Amino acid sequence: MTFRMPPEWAPHERTWMAWPGPNPTFATAAELDEARRAWAAVARAVRRFEPVTVIVGPGQEDGARELLGPDVEIAVRPLDDAWMRDIGPTFVTDGSRLAAVDWTFNGWGAQGWARWEHDRHIARAVAELAQVPVHSSPLVNEGGAIHVDGEGTVLLTETVQLGEERNPGWTRRAVEQEIHARLGTEKALWLPRGLTGDYGTYGTLGHVDIVAAFARPGVVVAHVQPDPSHPDHDVTRETLRLLRAATDAAGRPLEVVEVPAPTASRDAGGGWNDHSYINHYLCNDGVILCAFDDPRDEEAAAIFADLFPDRTVTRVDARTIFAGGGGIHCITQQQPRI
Repeated sequence: MTFRMPPEWAPHERTWMAWPGPNPTFATAAELDEARRAWAAVARAVRRFEPVTVIVGPGQEDGARELLGPDVEIAVRPLDDAWMRDIGPTFVTDGSRLAAVDWTFNGWGAQGWARWEHDRHIARAVAELAQVPVHSSPLVNEGGAIHVDGEGTVLLTETVQLGEERNPGWTRRAVEQEIHARLGTEKALWLPRGLTGDYGTYGTLGHVDIVAAFARPGVVVAHVQPDPSHPDHDVTRETLRLLRAATDAAGRPLEVVEVPAPTASRDAGGGWNDHSYINHYLCNDGVILCAFDDPRDEEAAAIFADLFPDRTVTRVDARTIFAGGGGIHCITQQQPRI
């Protein structure tokens, strides 16, 4: 039977995360401490709904245990960074067996600050801990660069899978063939680019999971920037246009639910931020939603409560996580239940 990636809303066996360690992303002791507290807050929030295992670098177990608490499991493996969505495996199933896709990882396009000597092995390490076989892929890709509806459709971004930094020489057709073979999908919906802030320091060069995500088959939540002075105003208008003109693998026109960006447009350094509520995480009976101490936090929570009436919406401050280059979705990775 064909292996496929279940949608995020399907039942989970557990969530995998990675513990922040000293590296260029967290350059000072204060930044590292703040990051660890932010990661721990997410882990504890997810643990209310399902088991959580955090990969921790050697020698960092005691500090991790103190912040994570006794209910979060720890496994020790060498790490470079802490973005499990990207360095971990993408789990797939044929309905009776689970497997783990190990994408080729090169530090988000071999960026100068990135380190991946250890992280390129984390997908296999997690698969070993989960006791599932590995399906290796030659495609340079990350979990934050894909989003599936579970019924044959996958969202992709041209500046990621087709970017020269990741896959020079790969055609759109070749990328789609590899993606479909690994995920069991049939139709790719391509967005031209990600949010502006995602091309700055510590950016991913366009991950889809802060731009758009499936909420259920035929329904997509999409980031909208209402501020016309923000460059993402035009970016998100184009995203909405493309999604509303698209059909999924089943031939359905997409229903697009707009989720406005937080009101704060600039990061601490004065650059355009990419704060986004789209970077949420669905766990068993729960929605872990990014919060920014922003007036629009309440509006976003209400949107997600309407979309997922049978789930509890939990808001976790994601500003520290975004300062490092991602959000709540970026630091979590689901293992489906079979």
